[in-house]
Amino acid sequence: MRRPPTTQEYVLDELRKSISAGELAPGAPIRQDGIAQRLGVSRVPLREALKTLEAEGQVIYQPHRGYSVAELSLSDLLEVYRMRELLESEAARVAAGRFTDADLTRVTDAQQDVEKAAEQGDLVAMIAANRRFHFALLEPAGMPRLLRIVRTLWDTTDAYRAVYYNAEPNRARVRAEHAEILAAARDGDPDALVRLLAQHRDHAVQDLRTTIAD
Repeated sequence: MRRPPTTQEYVLDELRKSISAGELAPGAPIRQDGIAQRLGVSRVPLREALKTLEAEGQVIYQPHRGYSVAELSLSDLLEVYRMRELLESEAARVAAGRFTDADLTRVTDAQQDVEKAAEQGDLVAMIAANRRFHFALLEPAGMPRLLRIVRTLWDTTDAYRAVYYNAEPNRARVRAEHAEILAAARDGDPDALVRLLAQHRDHAVQDLRTTIAD
């Protein structure tokens, strides 16, 4: 697999994976020396990556204590998903009228990767493939500024996705819902696409309400 173009991006990607996989659990301190040694990098790109994660709300910094992984928060989750609903619905409605065969192939390929990762119980791979699936649906809208905001919102909630995907019934639900979403995209039906994406988000939030306490 190709390394990201800069050391900082490489470190950021590895930290995201560790948080998503639960290797860095909510509330856990981040031991910078150990991580830098494991990744074979200096403390400089690691600190820059941690600043990015802090801005996203994935880690917190406390004087004299350093960085730790942010605790999961139901109120944060609800706010982020509400923002996603508003922005993604707009992008999906526009994209539905613009899908090309190449666009639909990208969505289909991403969904096949979701299926494979779900069958193997590989949460990190499933989270990555799920992200490709959703952005392949939204990118044809041609709204790059809106999608930059949406990407930031997604970055803040990967740890929540890991909790959701940890249960096999939820992985099965995601696969079934993706199949319906893909069918709506192939039909070029904006109302169905927006509705199914909203249900997809709502089901995740409903499940996470029972596992995340403020």
